[in-house]
Amino acid sequence: MVKIMKIEKLIYNDVQIVHVISEEVLITDTQSATDLMMTVAYETGIKNIVMAKELFAEKFFVLSSGLAEEVLQKFVNYRFRLAVYGDYSKYTSKPLKDFIYESNNGLRRLFYVGA
Repeated sequence: MVKIMKIEKLIYNDVQIVHVISEEVLITDTQSATDLMMTVAYETGIKNIVMAKELFAEKFFVLSSGLAEEVLQKFVNYRFRLAVYGDYSKYTSKPLKDFIYESNNGLRRLFYVGA
């Protein structure tokens, strides 16, 4: 099944970024994440991606599912940077809150933006 998405090129602080927009969940497993990265790279040549958290399957935010770890490892392996924005206030999981904090404040290639 082909997912419909829109790709907007942006420049923020002299860095090229791709904003991925869709009305559908795009990241459901590692293959869909890889497909998204390759599509963005092919169409834009840019490896900095920003997406709304709604474009990720809900199990991504349940760290025990392993999906976040697998997907984010793909981003690291392919040298992409990812920002996931949105309202995280509904999540009460301490591991998830710690993970978001570490991603925002660490030296990882991946980071989150949000509450």
